[in-house]
Amino acid sequence: MHTHTGDCTCNTTHAPDSRRRFLKIAALGGGAMLLGVPALREARAAGGIEALLLNCMDYRLTDDTTRYMDGRGLTNNYDQIILAGAGLGALTEQKPDWNQTFWDHIDVAKQLHNIKRVIVMDHRDCGAYKVFLGLDLKDDPVKETAVHTEILVKLGGMIREKHPDLEVELLLMALDGSVQKIG
Repeated sequence: MHTHTGDCTCNTTHAPDSRRRFLKIAALGGGAMLLGVPALREARAAGGIEALLLNCMDYRLTDDTTRYMDGRGLTNNYDQIILAGAGLGALTEQKPDWNQTFWDHIDVAKQLHNIKRVIVMDHRDCGAYKVFLGLDLKDDPVKETAVHTEILVKLGGMIREKHPDLEVELLLMALDGSVQKIG
């Protein structure tokens, strides 16, 4: 083995590189080590979980959504699908592939994880409602609630019709992270 220098361009694996790789993994903690064990990932995937959550992609509510689900005792106990507009994203005729993707995710979540319910969480001041419906509802909370309720109830009915074995929860999150049940 030759001596490694900072300029080395050979394909030889050098001990310092191996040590660096190990130290990077070790610095990430024991959890990173588990990521490399396929049996543990497969064992987790084979079990049942509580729900599939459909929510919006809005970056403002990512942490609030996780906090809400954790607060309900659902930490690591739900699958998640994200579509712009959440319920609207699953229904809009402007994105038929998204519609199919949503239904496919329900089927896969049932097959892999035996979900018991679907939770659909829309949120206030949603940009997708502006893009797909041309509606800026943030200044009229009553109308905003009514429009979200219409979309959520429609999607909820479709889920119940196609999957009568699943419970359905319809939610509307405010920008402060508070959540109200719909329907």
